[in-house]
Amino acid sequence: MRFSKSNDALGTVNRGNPTESSLCTLCRADCQGKCETWLSSLVGRKLLYPRSFGIVTAGADNTTHVGVSYNSLRIQGYAYGSHGLSHGLSNDPDDCIFPNVNLETEFGKEVKTKVRMPLMTGAMGSTFVAQKYWDSFAIGGALVGIPVVIGENVVGVDRKSEIGPETTRKGKIKCSPELERRIDGYLRYYDGYGAIIVQLNVEDTRNGVAEFVAEKYGDKCIIELKWGQGAKNIGGEIQVKSLDYAIFLKERGYVVDPDPTIPEVQEAFENGSIKSFARHSRLGATNFDTVEQVRRDFMASVEYLRSIGFSRITLKTGSYGMEELAMAIKFATDAKLDLLTMDGSGGGTGMSPWNMMQSWGVPSINLHAKAYEYASILAAKGDQVVDMSFAGGFALEDHIFKALALGAPFTKLVCMGRAVMIPGFVGSNIEGALYPDRRAQVNGHWSELPRTVQRVGNSEKEIFASYFDVEKKVGKDEMKNIPFGAIAFYTLADKLACGLQQLMAGARKFSMNKIRRGDIFSGNRETARETGIPHVSDVNDESARKILNS
Repeated sequence: MRFSKSNDALGTVNRGNPTESSLCTLCRADCQGKCETWLSSLVGRKLLYPRSFGIVTAGADNTTHVGVSYNSLRIQGYAYGSHGLSHGLSNDPDDCIFPNVNLETEFGKEVKTKVRMPLMTGAMGSTFVAQKYWDSFAIGGALVGIPVVIGENVVGVDRKSEIGPETTRKGKIKCSPELERRIDGYLRYYDGYGAIIVQLNVEDTRNGVAEFVAEKYGDKCIIELKWGQGAKNIGGEIQVKSLDYAIFLKERGYVVDPDPTIPEVQEAFENGSIKSFARHSRLGATNFDTVEQVRRDFMASVEYLRSIGFSRITLKTGSYGMEELAMAIKFATDAKLDLLTMDGSGGGTGMSPWNMMQSWGVPSINLHAKAYEYASILAAKGDQVVDMSFAGGFALEDHIFKALALGAPFTKLVCMGRAVMIPGFVGSNIEGALYPDRRAQVNGHWSELPRTVQRVGNSEKEIFASYFDVEKKVGKDEMKNIPFGAIAFYTLADKLACGLQQLMAGARKFSMNKIRRGDIFSGNRETARETGIPHVSDVNDESARKILNS
């Protein structure tokens, strides 16, 4: 384990037990700090460096690597050369500086989607956390210029959605205020970089979500088919504490556990022995027995989505085994999809069975290493492999570099879920503490600023390192409409971007398309064996011997 509960060098502390990503196992919206991601949402790129400069020296505490994980990969550095400098720059040392690293990238087949940095959000769907803090996530992501994903079931759980009884798909949804709010919130600040992606599961398909989005928004949205995620091997779920709402969800077609229509369950709820209900989504593809049946249905679904107007279609899959991984890569490539996101175990959740999270699926590094291997098989046959995004337990800038390198040249983005939600939480809490009249509106949890924040500042202009960067982008008059959670999101993204630029400059790679697998090496032999990334002692060993024998 790379991360302990406290980091003396950075002055950060995890409230709970840290995971492989550095985040606490249980991340709370009301947390007063201060893990690395939490504090980065305030001070930004300052947290790239050890604290108390001028009176300290610092040394790395991660000298050994045990087990197979992304933390057992290390980043290569080089003492000469430069690759990928933007047009007009030379290999002069004055040009080969990390701020000149270009983080812009793109993904897609027929239509290219431009992105300012190789990052996207995880799917944030019907969980109440996503609903409460959506403005922070959406506006923050739009300002940064990265894709933001609206997850499954948003229409189905919205009591204000009007879903007609029609048996035909066209026109089934009459209105969906929550889905429209989420899309409109992103598009208001969209400037040509990034995208808003709307995800479909079984219930969304039945309800006609794709048709509604196509008719109302057209090419402004990307549509995403969903096979699964890394947190669980069943459909999505939420918890509700209202009997009336639980019955509503069951009547809308969801699986609700326990069944709120059973008299004994209602009596137990009224007497307090049952206090909540779990709403579940259905498994997909249950009526197929062969790979070929799945392939035909998948291709038909893609063709249908294109026929109703979607020029950009993506696929999200989870930490299934190797057969499903190969299916996802092959089918997405053959269908000429624009992006395939692969979420390994270790991925986060709003609500998943805990022991299921702990024990099911393929860990991220194994899944992603095999994804590269399978993509290479297709590429060797001459196929134009689908662009990829890796997900599952990422939070820091070195995670971004390692994931991009492990899957290069196929990986275009890294998907972060829980990490990019933290700035939405902390920013909203700060806004509610500084402006009590806004507290309910922004879902703030604090009545006053905790000491962890006061050590940074006592006003928004003092607290957020990127406040004035956001103000320059949107204008002073518009700042009144920017939630503090979005400013915190922008601040965290700035830290991640700067850290990634520094890592890339050290590897002498000044543009995204120059990152290669040779830019990382394995810290132990087991990781080398599982990933195909050579051990640190073996990388360039042959050329080193030629130097010695020259």
